Amino acid sequence: MIKLISKALQAFLILTFFWGLESQAQPQTNFKAQDIGKPAIKGDAQIVTDGVDIKAGGEDIWMNSDQFHFVYKQIAGDFDFVARLESLERSHLYTKAGLMARENLTSGSRNVMFLAFPGNDKRNNNLGGYEFQYRLVKGKESKAIYPSMTDSVAQASFPANYPDVWMRLKRSGAKFSAYTSADGINWVQYTEFVMEMPKKIYLGMAATAHIKGATTVAKFRNLQMNQ
Repeated sequence: MIKLISKALQAFLILTFFWGLESQAQPQTNFKAQDIGKPAIKGDAQIVTDGVDIKAGGEDIWMNSDQFHFVYKQIAGDFDFVARLESLERSHLYTKAGLMARENLTSGSRNVMFLAFPGNDKRNNNLGGYEFQYRLVKGKESKAIYPSMTDSVAQASFPANYPDVWMRLKRSGAKFSAYTSADGINWVQYTEFVMEMPKKIYLGMAATAHIKGATTVAKFRNLQMNQ
C-alpha cells in the first residue's frame, strides 16, 4: 500500500487502470490527488488492490463552491468511466462519493458528478441512494437530477446496495450519461444531461464528508475506463 498525498498535495497517484470495459490491465497511468476548496481536515488517498481508498473532509460538493478530495487525471474528449463503490462511511446524511468530470480544480468550477450516498434514506424528494448533480455556471448554484417522487418504479430502481454500488459516467460530445449496475455487466441508465464542456477536463473520483471537522472514507474498486 502506497501513501499518496504529500503535505503539498503534489504527489502522483500511480493506479492500474483498465482501458476498455472488457480489456486486460494496461501499464500504469499517472493520477494526481488533492483537496479542492480547502477542507478544514485535509484528505488523502491510498492505492489498494484493484482500486483506491479516499479519505475526505469537506463541507459538501454543492451550492456555488465545493470542498472535497479528488483523485483525477486530465483527459481530452469522450470517455466511459466505471467504478464500484465498495463502501462509504457515513459522517452525515449527505456524505457523498462518486465519479466526477470537472472543468478545472477551483472550488467553484463547472462540473458533473454521478454520486452515491451512504444509504437509501429520504433526502428532500430523493428516495434512492444515487444522485446526478451539475454546476452549469462557474461559481453558481449546483442542481441535481433524481427520480420523480411520482414515479414509484424509478424511485425503487436505484437503491445503493453496498458493496455492489456500480457507477458509470460517460461523455459523448456535450452529452453526459450516468448508469448503475448490480454486477458491473448489466447497466441501467440513471439519466443523461447535455452540458458544453472544454475538450480537456479533469476526470476522477470525488468524496466529501459533508460536515466540517469530520471525514469519510470512500473505497473505489474495479476501475475501468474506455477513452
